[in-house]
Amino acid sequence: MQTLTDEQIIQLERLGRTIEGYFSRPQDIEWCLYENKFFIVQSRPITTLYPIPDVQDGKNHVYMSFGHQQMMTDAMKPLGLSCFQYSGGDGTLMIQAGGRLFMDLSHDMASTFGRTLAVAAMGKVDPLINSALKNLTKRKEFIKSLSRGKRFLSMGSGYFSWALVTQFIKIYRSVDVGVVPALMRKNEAAIKELEKKFAALSGDELFAAADMELKQLIKVIGDPQGLGSVWTGALAVSWVNKNVEKWLGEKGVADTLTQSAPNNVAGEMGLELLDVSDVVRQYPAAAEYLKTVKPEGADVFFNDLGKLEGGEAVSKAMREFLAKYGVRCSGEIDITKPRWIEEPSALAPMILSNIENFTPGTHKEIFERGLKEAEEKRREILRRLSKGKAKKAEKMISRIRSFIGYREYPKYVMVWRYWIVKQALLREAEKLVQCGTFRKREDIYYLSFEELREAARTKTFDYNKILKREEEFEVYEKLTPPRLMTSEGEIISGEYDSGKAPKGALLGIPASSGVVEGRARVILRLEDAELSKGDILVTRFTDPSWTPVFVSISGLVAEVGGIMTHGSVVAREYGLPAVVGVENATRLIKDGQRIRINGSEGYVEIL
Repeated sequence: MQTLTDEQIIQLERLGRTIEGYFSRPQDIEWCLYENKFFIVQSRPITTLYPIPDVQDGKNHVYMSFGHQQMMTDAMKPLGLSCFQYSGGDGTLMIQAGGRLFMDLSHDMASTFGRTLAVAAMGKVDPLINSALKNLTKRKEFIKSLSRGKRFLSMGSGYFSWALVTQFIKIYRSVDVGVVPALMRKNEAAIKELEKKFAALSGDELFAAADMELKQLIKVIGDPQGLGSVWTGALAVSWVNKNVEKWLGEKGVADTLTQSAPNNVAGEMGLELLDVSDVVRQYPAAAEYLKTVKPEGADVFFNDLGKLEGGEAVSKAMREFLAKYGVRCSGEIDITKPRWIEEPSALAPMILSNIENFTPGTHKEIFERGLKEAEEKRREILRRLSKGKAKKAEKMISRIRSFIGYREYPKYVMVWRYWIVKQALLREAEKLVQCGTFRKREDIYYLSFEELREAARTKTFDYNKILKREEEFEVYEKLTPPRLMTSEGEIISGEYDSGKAPKGALLGIPASSGVVEGRARVILRLEDAELSKGDILVTRFTDPSWTPVFVSISGLVAEVGGIMTHGSVVAREYGLPAVVGVENATRLIKDGQRIRINGSEGYVEIL
């Protein structure tokens, strides 16, 4: 029965709105009613309530997290958000909410074709989004009420074209092993030209060039020949796994076949950091310095390192590594995040872990072991198959070896181009600091790209906006973004089929085959990644910057990911069992617990 009168309910609602208005944010309010009078006994901010995108057209919308596909669910600062929005084309296809980007799938989900494409597209990227979309399709009345406008997946992504299909068919049929090296050379030459171009620009010319570069980035990384190469490798992996399991009863054989594949810019990065570690281990003073170094910037880092015995040799090795990989960092799709070339101290924990866990020359040993295992598996499969089937399988294995490494390259190109733009914007920021518009150059991170462009033109900006956005960002950092939500604020959840998992096991996606037991190391930030050999990494997500950690671990558990996302691909490259998409893994698994992961069936057991 109703406890309060209608008048009391209305009075309570008014009190709630008054309090929310006073604090300018949603409140968790406790109250009591005594002798017909309301008393407010507590009010505190609701920090778990996820903000809804500010779209007010009177229609229902469905928003899908973009960060879950990019393996970066952290909050982004305004400049990072707007630059990445531009990278999607005209900047309107992705919507901001809570410091993250979301895709409006309303029009896709409103049509039969769009729904089919959306569900299929999410199948291998994030099965929990895939499941949530399937759950949403069952709500017929809600689907009918959805807004209609731009389609994101079927029209807006920029990845689908006849040119792409043509290139894919051409590459897939010919198996030209020279395609990938030629693509890499072409991109490296283009990056050098872009560096020269931006080094000579400033003011309005610079912002016009940056605007154009960001907006055409999706075309650069979505080059038909490049994406055709990615598709060729991915399809070959799928074909081999499916058919070898059918013919020989063996699951996930492509995981072994991808080990030590050529032209893998992410896999090679982890191995090349082992070479840097081999230099550092020769100089105890340099190793000790890395144990206590603080994040104070590249100039201070190399200046202090150079004063130590062996400092010059270590500096040379690190600079050579950074010249190739320094544009990377954790959460690298956010242009405001400090790159390794800006903050080399971020590499210290990984270098120290390498020194502790490996002997000199391990780079060569790991690579050759992977090469040997891949070749032995290839021969074994072909030997066990009939002549006709073996001929088909050999072609597909050749495609895997030639093309799977390129899977990580387009993002490498993207972050290189981001770095060039970032350097140019920071030069403009220095000028704005000198003329008093900003207090420090990093203030520009709290402006959108267009706001920064206007501030550079007028030499003015309301500094209170920066202070307010800094406060908002602190709140956003504490939020957990939903995979799928509606414009009404409802979070749509997905679920896994428990399948063959034991009772009580944590369910996820079988991302890299094999079973392993070990100590769980729950690590939320890359700079805290101090690992011992045989540890199992448990984290929220991994992107390419985490690759050097993979040489030390025996397995991976991640909260976010799918079969073809970064952690899964690199785990297969290194031959590590992996289970991804395990909801709340970093909360349910305690650091130091012994766990068993089954990367073939997709579950984790706490032992």
